[in-house]
Amino acid sequence: MNYAEDIRTAACEALPWERLEGKNILVTGATGLIGGCLVEVLMAHEGNYGVYASGRNEGRAKQRFAAYAGDNRFHFLRYDVSEPLVSDVCFHFVVHAASGAAPAAFATQPVEVVKANILGVANLMDYGLGHSLERMLYVSTGEVYGEGGATLDTPDGKAFTETDSGYVNCATQRACYPSSKRAAETLCIAYGAEYGADVVIARPCHVFGPNFTESDNRVYAQFLRNVQRGEDIVMKSDGAQFRSWCYVVDCVRALLYILLKGERGEVYNIADEKSNVTIRQLAEMIASMGGKKVVIKKPDNQESSGYNIVTKSIFSTAKLQRLGWSVSGSMVEKLSHLASWLDIAQSGGDTQ
Repeated sequence: MNYAEDIRTAACEALPWERLEGKNILVTGATGLIGGCLVEVLMAHEGNYGVYASGRNEGRAKQRFAAYAGDNRFHFLRYDVSEPLVSDVCFHFVVHAASGAAPAAFATQPVEVVKANILGVANLMDYGLGHSLERMLYVSTGEVYGEGGATLDTPDGKAFTETDSGYVNCATQRACYPSSKRAAETLCIAYGAEYGADVVIARPCHVFGPNFTESDNRVYAQFLRNVQRGEDIVMKSDGAQFRSWCYVVDCVRALLYILLKGERGEVYNIADEKSNVTIRQLAEMIASMGGKKVVIKKPDNQESSGYNIVTKSIFSTAKLQRLGWSVSGSMVEKLSHLASWLDIAQSGGDTQ
């Protein structure tokens, strides 16, 4: 299997696709990791609906979605979610996946991160309520849980469920992301309570997959670029942080389950419970794909200011699984699906 085959498989998922027939679907953040994969799955499914891929970078979008240039179901919408949406299209379903999720942005543009997360929800909701919106799926983040699960004295405690609330020090620059995501979730619920908007919320864990950009400095992207260039993996910490991870296609499958089967006003975790690993373990798995090793290098002050300091963050997906979603295959297998896209020689390690 490879990424392209995974997309085709996801497009055949046993879901109530008929809900989308004759509708328009807006995907914000469509040039990002999750949004782009969702567009690809929607286009791979043979449905009678319009897919509107929204993003700020039209050049990147044209390159990413070149295969759909002649498909009348596909449309690109150049749009910054920080601004009010101006259009005459009725978007019946909105998947709001636009957000500044790169640690570099947390370190250099925290104001813009906060504004985009909160204003994005308000702008899309205000437009949707006047243009036949049937449901919005807000793609939040597992970072809203912060540190420690339901209590502050168990930082290495249980897996997070959707009703947990951990500790986030809001008086820090790095809190621009989790704090504004928390506020955006509350705003979604407020629109539902006050205006009757149908909203569902997804909280993905750390997600990995292809189509990341050269400027993406999330750890998995840095590691994969190192191996792609034939370099050893350079880590900026000891890698002891323990995280839930999920392959992007499995994450998008989960989003579709939530969009089409989730209960109104509910929140759903997304994670692959077989992919709970330390950052160091992730680095070792990726290094083995190209026969490289892992080395430690101390980060500079700006780099460290963008890092997620949470020591342990693992998610329960029991609620999502009750919708019928499940995951097969190991994390190593999913990483190997990226090898052909990245053109990484795998002679240095066993990926099966």
